[in-house]
Amino acid sequence: MTLPPDKPDPGSSGPVSLKFSELYSGGGARGLVFSDKLKGLAGQKVTMSGFMAPPLKPSLRFFVLTRQPMSICPFCSTDAEWPADIVLVLLPGGKEISPTQQAVRVTGVLRIGSQTDPETGFVSQVRIRADKVDHIR
Repeated sequence: MTLPPDKPDPGSSGPVSLKFSELYSGGGARGLVFSDKLKGLAGQKVTMSGFMAPPLKPSLRFFVLTRQPMSICPFCSTDAEWPADIVLVLLPGGKEISPTQQAVRVTGVLRIGSQTDPETGFVSQVRIRADKVDHIR
């Protein structure tokens, strides 16, 4: 997956904390509606905490961040219910991470809007191009 490099706002003093409850302001017939906070942070550096959804393979170049731990791989079961408030986390060029069941804190640049990954076909509404992923103990 090749995406242009993202740059945070030069006037920013540091990443802004973003919670899952702050992603959407509601929904309707056309789907979920981005919150004003989410729209205002697009293109800026944020930090967000959550859990990695169980992956398909042992090394990851991207993962799905969820509010709560998931017990099964959402890609592996057609019956699995995806939570609506998920965030796709993209790792920097060529870097990989090992999956964990621990909570993680992701720091990186926020992007919003529907995007389909040409390599995997995964469709995302909210993405973070991660600079850093830390385990929370």
